[in-house]
Amino acid sequence: MALEEYKGVYIYAQQVDNKLGSIAFELLGKAKSLAADLDTEVGAVLIGSDVKGLADELAAYGADKVIVVDDPELKEYRTEPYAHALASVINEFKPEIVLVGATAIGRDLAPRVSARVKTGLTADCTKLDIGDFPMTPTPGKTQKHNQLLMTRPAFGGNTIATIACPDNRPQMATVRPGVMQAIDRIPGAKAEVIEFNPGFTPDHKYVEILDIVKSVSESVDIQNAKILVSGGRGVGSAENFKILEDLAAAIGGEVSCSRAVVDSGWKPKDLQVGQTGKTVRPQLYFAIGISGAIQHAAGMEESDVIIAINKDETAPIFEIATYGIVGDLNKIVPELTKQILAAKEAKANV
Repeated sequence: MALEEYKGVYIYAQQVDNKLGSIAFELLGKAKSLAADLDTEVGAVLIGSDVKGLADELAAYGADKVIVVDDPELKEYRTEPYAHALASVINEFKPEIVLVGATAIGRDLAPRVSARVKTGLTADCTKLDIGDFPMTPTPGKTQKHNQLLMTRPAFGGNTIATIACPDNRPQMATVRPGVMQAIDRIPGAKAEVIEFNPGFTPDHKYVEILDIVKSVSESVDIQNAKILVSGGRGVGSAENFKILEDLAAAIGGEVSCSRAVVDSGWKPKDLQVGQTGKTVRPQLYFAIGISGAIQHAAGMEESDVIIAINKDETAPIFEIATYGIVGDLNKIVPELTKQILAAKEAKANV
């Protein structure tokens, strides 16, 4: 494999029903940063049917080039034709780096594509950097420069691993939604649009979709919330989350939780924040009864303002909190809710 032939940082721009997912813009934001370090271009691979019109939106968020694979066989996501499309793009255009969102679709697509193009894949990354590998000089081993260093949680979130793929291209990673940040929209930006179709011949591996049933989830997507009231083991019980729900309702936020709460069966997995849950960036994050272990902190430390409430003054959460309150949450949280409601009522009566 001639590694020098591979240039550019490409992202898979996931779309469903001809609407781009937020993960596409998050990946473009990171791709632009990585491309700047490598002095190369940012490419977006857009796969679907009648999707060319989405190219300008990708350009507005950082894509220099948009490769469109448009075919009726790609109207709905199916593993075989989409894997064929993305693998064909990689073989044709030879990007140095390929980023895919760690969504349900991305986790199905990326490993199959990496196998077809004969490269490695680091899954569920929370951090990406350009650097040297090995990261520290090792006697008898050549240190390679400008490598993609892919960081992800390992062993159930109990440790952090940084992985590289120095001998194969492209360097591929799936990236957790909510971890990377989209850049501000660039008004009037245009990208080079290339239409590429490798040809699709349905065979026995093509799944036939008989029906699509769209379910409505009763739980909110905490990654979109501006205010989160998050509880940990210190809340004490599932029933005691009622005081957090009251606070969230008073302040216009949503309830989330730590892994310990999910493991105890108090709240569903969809509400978990942390390395093995979701990464969030709300404007305001309440950490109530949460110790602040590294696994949880990794999922919320980029919040604009963090307010920690914990009876243990040595809890690690206070090291990253903007404001900290040491005391009994069973007294503090209801009083805080009461004061917020009183302030709202007073404002309404003015």
